[in-house]
Amino acid sequence: MSTPTGFMEYKRQLPGDRDPEQRVRDWEEFHHHLSEDELRTQGARCMDCGTPYCHTGIDMAGGTSGCPVHNLIPEWNNLVYRGLWREALERLHKTNNFPEFTGSICPAPCEGSCTVGLIGQPVTIKTIELAIVNKGFEEGWIVPNPPEKRTGKKVAVVGSGPAGLAAAAQLNKAGHTVTVYERSDRIGGLLTYGIPTMKLDKSVVQRRVDLLAAEGITFVTNTEIGKDIAAQQLVDEFDAVVLCGGATKPREFNVEGSGLNGVMYAMDYLTGTIKSYLDSGLTDGNYVSAAGKDVVVLGGGDTGSDCVATALRHGCQSITQFGTHDKAPLTRDPIANPWPQFPNVYTLDYAQEEAKAIFGEDPREFSIMTTKFVGDEAGNLQEVHTVQIHRMVDETGRKIYQPIPGTERVFPAQLALVAIGFDGPEQTLVQQLGLETDRRTNVKARYGKFNTNVDKVFAAGDMRRGQSLVVWAINEGREAAREVDKYLMGSTVLV
Repeated sequence: MSTPTGFMEYKRQLPGDRDPEQRVRDWEEFHHHLSEDELRTQGARCMDCGTPYCHTGIDMAGGTSGCPVHNLIPEWNNLVYRGLWREALERLHKTNNFPEFTGSICPAPCEGSCTVGLIGQPVTIKTIELAIVNKGFEEGWIVPNPPEKRTGKKVAVVGSGPAGLAAAAQLNKAGHTVTVYERSDRIGGLLTYGIPTMKLDKSVVQRRVDLLAAEGITFVTNTEIGKDIAAQQLVDEFDAVVLCGGATKPREFNVEGSGLNGVMYAMDYLTGTIKSYLDSGLTDGNYVSAAGKDVVVLGGGDTGSDCVATALRHGCQSITQFGTHDKAPLTRDPIANPWPQFPNVYTLDYAQEEAKAIFGEDPREFSIMTTKFVGDEAGNLQEVHTVQIHRMVDETGRKIYQPIPGTERVFPAQLALVAIGFDGPEQTLVQQLGLETDRRTNVKARYGKFNTNVDKVFAAGDMRRGQSLVVWAINEGREAAREVDKYLMGSTVLV
């Protein structure tokens, strides 16, 4: 324990952010950082409770409670408090291959289940996690560590997102020869082309990729398995194949007028901007710009918020974000949303904070549904028509949206970004290999085993579980690697 009364003596402190009106003028990360003394004080707030929930990592009431990679949080909080940063880094890397990713973009379910949060504000776990790994890189403690010997087994990993990278890192650590295939021109999957640079600087992703390459992992870009290379060829040439292609098939959106110019899927919008920024600093014009446009974002999740932030940086004329969910309460409901569930409370994400600073109000509209898009004679979007809804759950657990008469509205819009989620993985590779799928079209592979119905083929991450958190992807990549190692060697050295 750091100090028995630290959580009573010290208040929760988060690093400040850059001024919203200033940061929307660039694409740089927007967080500041705490000093070492401030971080040690925050570490002292961890009470090392007898039964900690921060590292449980379980699904609860439709959300995640605790850390899915089971980070040894009380241990490294204590080590930071004591100034033992290198030891803290060792503890952190025992469970998490990429704390620089989770420390930047994870929603921190660990903090939602922190015991201190029962009576006050939780420990700043995510902030401390990021500080530990950043110090590790700054001090030169994080260096390539290739395996001492190779097993002679070859493993192909399809997809270079967090699940694929985690699987590759673990399998390489076990001594297998690993090749990662990525259809895009850059490694990183969602980390590179799904998350804007102001949330995760791409040099951070490349730094880790370079480290993995130095440890012996081979990365192959611009190569789509099932198209550029037949899926069966991969199975024939490797001793095992791990599918980590993500859940990238957009959810169907059959609303009148959705074919108009100006209606597009959110990931196409984000990917275009990110690629153009990385390629040319946006000078090549190879992206859809929101400059001077009224923009409507359909979807209240993280992807929708990233669209809001991106449109603001483009210079949009107005921005509105739709969500079918109700506006969350200001405080946790102790009956409907008790600890240690992730707290469902009203907050402003970075994007909404920026929109409020520029336009004077939260850009979100709650309990609202789009009924149709209306365009001009040339087929260009001009309006989005909506109605307020009452959301119910039927006896089968299915959500039903009931329109409320008299609540129809019209929003001006020349750009509508659809961020309503994904319907599982794309099916080309799945069909080529004859893989079984579940009712949501995800690859069927039992959690804890990860093997599919096809010999030598395993699946992990969003491709197996559906759209989820980055930290769950890392968990699945690590767990799948352990099962692959068992399959190849009869036992495993991975933990």
